[in-house]
Amino acid sequence: MSLTVVNGLPVHVLVVHFVVVFVPLSALAVVIGAVWPSAARRMGIVLPLLALVTLASVPVATNAGEWLEEHVDSNALVRRHTELGDGLLPWAAGLFVMATAVWWTTRRLTSAEAGPGERTRAVTSRTALVIRVAAAVLSVAVAAGAVVDVYRIGDSGAKAAWHDAFSNTAHGESGDNG
Repeated sequence: MSLTVVNGLPVHVLVVHFVVVFVPLSALAVVIGAVWPSAARRMGIVLPLLALVTLASVPVATNAGEWLEEHVDSNALVRRHTELGDGLLPWAAGLFVMATAVWWTTRRLTSAEAGPGERTRAVTSRTALVIRVAAAVLSVAVAAGAVVDVYRIGDSGAKAAWHDAFSNTAHGESGDNG
């Protein structure tokens, strides 16, 4: 059994707002954590947990959208939105992987930097820099891809929902100014 309608509204139009908020929020948190290690330390386990909630919200919205697709008239706009929506899960998974990697490496590098020996610290410092640069580059790429994808999906969904549902003039306006 799946939840399909709440207060007369399809669940998809409600759940999709979690995705619209959590994907950019997770993307921003991952990039900040990758670029600014002290921020990653402050976020701690919240960073991968936020990305996990984001990842979990995507299939919920997608499944609710599949139900809705079966209950609306099909047209090119609906089909385009559905196609785009099916592509978000890999981006959300990428955010989760990067969030977990940033969290884990920040913890590991912090404890390794505290280890004894100047030579060990110098090697660890170079390694830490390489890891942080790689994490930052990958995080920015995955975050940008995820946010752009959410934008494209949302834009196509809005067009599918509203393409013939409004008028450029308000009810009661004749369209002339005089």
